[in-house]
Amino acid sequence: MGALALVGRRRLSDGSIPLVEGTQPLESPSDATQVPPLETPREPILNLPGALSAYVLLIAAIHLRVLLPDDWDGWIIDLFAFVPKRYDSTLMDGAFPGGTPAKIWTFVTYSLLHANLTHIGFNVLWLLPFGSALARRFGAARFFLFMAVTAAAGALAHLLTHEHAIAPMIGASASVSGTMAAAMRFAFVKGGFLSFSRGDAEAAAKVPALSLARALRNSRVLAFLAVWFGVNIVFGAGDLSIGAGGASVAWQAHIGGFVAGLIVFALFDPIPHPRDAAPALPSEPIDS
Repeated sequence: MGALALVGRRRLSDGSIPLVEGTQPLESPSDATQVPPLETPREPILNLPGALSAYVLLIAAIHLRVLLPDDWDGWIIDLFAFVPKRYDSTLMDGAFPGGTPAKIWTFVTYSLLHANLTHIGFNVLWLLPFGSALARRFGAARFFLFMAVTAAAGALAHLLTHEHAIAPMIGASASVSGTMAAAMRFAFVKGGFLSFSRGDAEAAAKVPALSLARALRNSRVLAFLAVWFGVNIVFGAGDLSIGAGGASVAWQAHIGGFVAGLIVFALFDPIPHPRDAAPALPSEPIDS
């Protein structure tokens, strides 16, 4: 192709052909041997998908509210945290800021508020593996909507188990739990990000997922579920707290988000779900 570009070119008085922008002279074999080898690009240490990075930055930016005066910070909590008492039909309008609209948006907005940096760090720690895989698989729009749906499911579970409670609930733990549950649908599939034969991060996030029925018959998924539910029940029964300034853990909200993530995953998943999905690990039962 390069030789064709020289046809019809005028020669200089010394007989040479001038070069034009965008062309290169042919190299002699000795010149070619002197070209330094191309360096292999290095993977960044934290190669987070854009959707997850944006989500974490949003949480961090909202947390700057702690720099505001205490009265303002308290007003933000009252307006955007999830308070079961807000839904008490015996209360007069105006008992909580935001009125009726706040009864809708607080099902999601509470998940963007956190008690302190430790609270944020604990949630982000779990989002790094599970949220990254899900964000790569879903894309930004599906990922953000999924986080909102699982947050709402966690709030609903908290409302059903804490009717008339006045204490506000904040934190992304219900959504984080949802990402962990959803990721279990494809994490242990051959080539998945928790399998023994995983590929790169993008490929590991795009393997065909197990159906819910097959996932619930997979020994590794069942082991993960047992550990996850066990830890949350222990924290709930013992009234323990991590990174929330001594506040109790809303473990029912965690379970609500987790169950929702496990079930609604298929509604968000853009990867086709063939009946005979990707080959599974040896412990996975095969449909006959």
